[in-house]
Amino acid sequence: MIQFATRDLNHLLQTYGYLAVFVFVALESTGIPFPGETMLLVAAIYAGATHQLAIAGVIAAAALGAILGDNAGYWVGREGGFRLLRRYGHFIRFNEGKLKLAIYLFDRHGPKVVFFGRFVAVLRAWAAILAGSTHMRWVPFLIFNAAGGILWATVYGLAGYFFGHAFLQVAGTMGRVLLGRAVLLIVVSCVLLWRHER
Repeated sequence: MIQFATRDLNHLLQTYGYLAVFVFVALESTGIPFPGETMLLVAAIYAGATHQLAIAGVIAAAALGAILGDNAGYWVGREGGFRLLRRYGHFIRFNEGKLKLAIYLFDRHGPKVVFFGRFVAVLRAWAAILAGSTHMRWVPFLIFNAAGGILWATVYGLAGYFFGHAFLQVAGTMGRVLLGRAVLLIVVSCVLLWRHER
């Protein structure tokens, strides 16, 4: 995955604002390993801490990036994804068995996978391409993708915004202790999610 330091993301936010949020989320949503979710959280914290960005604008940019990026990924998958996954999937540990499982899941539970996939790291980047590759119908994909993207952007955006705002209000040592606990909680949650993702 492409690595960005928080200060680099802050610089991008100062320079490009909402456009940076839109581009990062859209790129991740098309299937490119890009820190879209991280950008959303950093932008939301930045908005809460500096008030130089409106949280509504951050959420709107992230939701729009998620919806449009996923639709681009869907059409890429629809036009050639199945053949590419079948031929080159082994390079990313996506074998014939996993492809058959994806087809089954999207046939039976496609809308749910698209909606909840927005909240799971690997699916966030791949759900749209897999939906297109398995020829899920576009209208249900669009509806559940939009609903998931809007909810995801709202939940993560508001969480980052209020966390950033609260951190500024709690000064000194207490702030560092709370920040340390929050970071530890996030890391533990990510590890648990990663372990149980399969």
